[in-house]
This record gives sequence, structure tokens and C-alpha cells, in this order.
Amino acid sequence: MISAEDAMKKPVPAPDADSAALWRGLRDGVLLLQHCGDCRHVQYYQQGMCRQCSSENLSHKVASGRGRVHSFSVVHRAPGPAFKADVPYAVLLVDLEEGPRMISTYVGGKPEDVAFDMDVMLVCEQIDDRTTLPRFRRA
Repeated sequence: MISAEDAMKKPVPAPDADSAALWRGLRDGVLLLQHCGDCRHVQYYQQGMCRQCSSENLSHKVASGRGRVHSFSVVHRAPGPAFKADVPYAVLLVDLEEGPRMISTYVGGKPEDVAFDMDVMLVCEQIDDRTTLPRFRRA
């Protein structure tokens, strides 16, 4: 059973060997995407091999930070006590300019202002000394 104190803590990502570069990039204010040197596939979230051709010939390149809302949902009921002060908030499925899709949240406006095909821009939000999260705002 989770303690009341632990229930008030939001989960934070736990970087591993594959994703460490992504989290370092976000701390530096940029989103890094993996680019396959063999098939040219671009992927987010980082892995040890290309999801398209299984090559390990991957490099990290800085993304533009621009994207478009493919889909979204507005959360009105907090998934737990730690998120109660955040509701309502919008969860976005963003088509990044470089091709991959990523899930994130909307900042800098009301969740009801989010619309399909809305242009968005990356915001790197530092939540503690070790963790910066990717968020999006209206472009």
C-alpha cells in the first residue's frame, strides 16, 4: 500500500542507457531525436536500435521543437492526489516536424484552447535539479 506522503509525489522519469541522452538534452533545453544512419528513420523515444530496420547506427540530432496537435484529451479528474492541483489539463499527441509522434502536456494556456492541427512549440520545463520534462505551448 502506498503511503499518503508518497501519493502526493508525482512520478519522475528514470533514465536508462538508451534514454540518458534524451534527458540530458532536455536539461540543456533541446529535444534530441534519434536518426538512423542506414534507413534515415527518425524516432522518439530513444532505443538501442532503429525500430524501422533494426540498425544500431543511430545518432542524436536536435529537433526543431515544432509540431502539430494530432489528437488531445482534457483531463478533468486527477489520476491521483499528486495531480489534483493540475486539473484540468490537456494531454497532447503531437506530430513533430521531423516525423515522430510524442505524447506530452499543454502549457501556457487554458486546456480548452487546444485544437486539432494547432501548431505547437516545445517548452522544456525543469521540475527538479535532475529532471526536465518536454511540454508544448501554442506556437
